[in-house]
Amino acid sequence: MNRIIPLILAVALFMENMDSTVIATSLPAIAIDIHTSPIALKLALTAYLVSLAIFIPISGWMADRFGAKNVFRAAIAVFIAGSVACAFANSLPAFVVSRFLQGMGGAMMTPVGRLVLVRATPKNELVAA
Repeated sequence: MNRIIPLILAVALFMENMDSTVIATSLPAIAIDIHTSPIALKLALTAYLVSLAIFIPISGWMADRFGAKNVFRAAIAVFIAGSVACAFANSLPAFVVSRFLQGMGGAMMTPVGRLVLVRATPKNELVAA
């Protein structure tokens, strides 16, 4: 088995997990940057979670239809695009939309990433992967 696949998957899943939790501690600083209150930014947390709830179930169908590797690549691209958009967001609506976009990518990364690992690894090597 190619050792780079588990490494790529681990980094992607780490980024998604970190991104979904680190924002809670960053809300005051982000609120100052986009000139809003930290309480109003809870909408960005909600947008991310709603996006996860919508796109996790869809990701399985997409992986079957378009291929797990293709969907995983697209998920990383969408997640990165959402992250860059968050970095450049200068208003609450822009930040909320960017977080929703991040959630779309993150929702597809987690289940499809595991599927890529299972499909790319021989059964006798799954424990080591």
